[in-house]
Amino acid sequence: MVRNLCLGVGILAGLLAFSTSASALPDIGVFSYPPQTDNYADDRPLAAPIPRETIAYDGSYRPGSIVIDTSERRLYFILPDHQAIRYGIGVGRPGFAWSGVSHIAMKREWPDWTPPAQMLRRHPDLPAHMEGGIDNPLGARAMYLAGTLYRIHGSNEPDTIGQAVSSGCIRMTNDDVIDLYERAKVGATVVVLQGAPQQADATPTE
Repeated sequence: MVRNLCLGVGILAGLLAFSTSASALPDIGVFSYPPQTDNYADDRPLAAPIPRETIAYDGSYRPGSIVIDTSERRLYFILPDHQAIRYGIGVGRPGFAWSGVSHIAMKREWPDWTPPAQMLRRHPDLPAHMEGGIDNPLGARAMYLAGTLYRIHGSNEPDTIGQAVSSGCIRMTNDDVIDLYERAKVGATVVVLQGAPQQADATPTE
């Protein structure tokens, strides 16, 4: 009887000790799976790992302006109160980088794509025209820059964000270009720079 009682107490003590030690362990199940790198279930491409941030910005550009730094591969949407939203972008590859001042001439959701003649000569395998959609290289939104062949647009290749691979257009993830599209107005000034803007403070404000 005494032996059985001692055995029962020993088992109970062991169970309590296991329960206490297990509850003290971190929930490693939350961290044991690597980030998904393929497509969503509905085939939308995932965003690139460059976070969209609101930062301090003490430049002289008007709120609503867009400042693009091609060497930094960042786009700034200027906010009131000395702030800006900073986005990661893809830019023109060597030989296709450019700088200047323009403005948004028009905006399109899920735009069609008609490659310009120069591009078709370089890449005769491209289609002459492509309807808008998830497979379209212009992505979910496009903002057309006046007086140029260039656009700020989404991409079905989010892994190219942060790289210099385009023919001069500014690429963003679809999530980021949708966010910018809702903020930027037709007529907004777009400044494209080749050097890092000195006004930007890298410290996020939120």
